[in-house]
Amino acid sequence: MATFAVRYTYDQRADLQDEVRPEHRAYLRGLADRGLLRGSGPFTDGAPGALLVFETTDRAALEVLLADDPFARAGVIADVEIRAWNLILGPWAPSGA
Repeated sequence: MATFAVRYTYDQRADLQDEVRPEHRAYLRGLADRGLLRGSGPFTDGAPGALLVFETTDRAALEVLLADDPFARAGVIADVEIRAWNLILGPWAPSGA
């Protein structure tokens, strides 16, 4: 499994984001329940966006999950940055690290 940090930057359509947010959060909750999403949440300062941490088999699998996100389907994500992340320490770290 590979760990990825994903940064979403949202566009300025807060009204559409508000409309789609319940479906977006339900989708992410399902990914968390499946062990694919380790954590997510919006930034509280700066440009509107969020940080999400995923654990998937590879980047291609992650890109499928991101494309299925209701926010992505609604077009409210202006930019996505995906970074492979080598998690060493903390509660999400693999055992024995």
